[in-house]
Amino acid sequence: MLYTNLGALLSRGMRRNHWMKKRKPTINEVARLAGVGIGTVSRVLNNHVAVRDETRLRVQRAMEKLGYSPNPHARRVAGGRSYTVSVMLPFVATEFYSRLIEGIEKVLERERFELALFPLLSPRRLERYLQSDTLAYQTDGLIISSYDLAELFEDKRLPTDHPVVFVDTKSAHYDSVFMDNRLGGKIAAEHLAPLGRCFAITVEEDIDKAFNHTVFAERLAGFKQGLREMKLALPRSHVFTTRLSAEGGRLALQHFLQASLSPQRLVASRPPLSIFAGADLLALGVLEEAERLGLELGRDLLVLGYDGQPWTQEKQLSTLSQPVEAMGARAAEFLLERMKGFNGKPRTIRFEPALVERESTLLGGSASRKAGQAVSAQAAANGAMGSSGGPD
Repeated sequence: MLYTNLGALLSRGMRRNHWMKKRKPTINEVARLAGVGIGTVSRVLNNHVAVRDETRLRVQRAMEKLGYSPNPHARRVAGGRSYTVSVMLPFVATEFYSRLIEGIEKVLERERFELALFPLLSPRRLERYLQSDTLAYQTDGLIISSYDLAELFEDKRLPTDHPVVFVDTKSAHYDSVFMDNRLGGKIAAEHLAPLGRCFAITVEEDIDKAFNHTVFAERLAGFKQGLREMKLALPRSHVFTTRLSAEGGRLALQHFLQASLSPQRLVASRPPLSIFAGADLLALGVLEEAERLGLELGRDLLVLGYDGQPWTQEKQLSTLSQPVEAMGARAAEFLLERMKGFNGKPRTIRFEPALVERESTLLGGSASRKAGQAVSAQAAANGAMGSSGGPD
């Protein structure tokens, strides 16, 4: 009896929910509201180039007004497309790549494309992705981040006929959206060299060894070039190579202290260590290790990061900021243009990093800030006394 009543209740609930649901609008209703034929609506849904901008906008407004959402399975069957874009990148669980994916996704989702992420992670995975039958090449387009995979092929061409765009790296044979990392390294040298003895932290993962150029190698090369132009050298002991992690930054600081002076003697030494960390995550490790050792920013060491992660403001970390989301968005726009029929020569967009100066590269450290605050407080007190009046 219990099961019968429960079944009846569920049945009534399902019927009630069925009638309470709002009926989905149809493609015919979209066409009527937009004043076009069904074929035109279909072409808009499939991003066909043979639709005028004003017509496309009218159809999109009709879809929005009616709340029309196309059946993705039907679109794939009808158009012979996957409506999926592959994104090949070194890592997924880092802030830089999370921001990059966010920029890509915001553009592609407007055209109702989905992302399929393919992290490289290791040489074994890289070898798999070099095969033409890998799933990454079966989608409608491909965005490759940070590594120029094309350089690993004899003809410098990837094994796919689908559109390809590179981001955070440059390729001579494909559209590229990249950051001028060599320039960033030079800016770092120009900023840090006048402040103290220069040191650098760079990154080399196992997969990096397969490529002639990497993001971190370019940053270090620019840093060395900037120092050479100022007639300064960067000894090997002043460069630390590690994995991309905060722990790498902690190990780097320990290495630099051993290569120069012990932490105890460093306090009385001049000038401070001026450390260029090739990523904000590395710089975070340096800051944490400095705090553990009782070292003072501005007096014992100065730290400059790279990336411009949002948390750097709270940490007062100077950094070279790069518009990560904008780079991802522009790469996605390039890819959409290719998928819609653009067949011109490879295009490039070059971004430049911007120096953001904060307390981590301020000479004098917290002592000078406290002194400045004390002077300000005294001035305020004097002003208050002067304004309160007194005997004439």
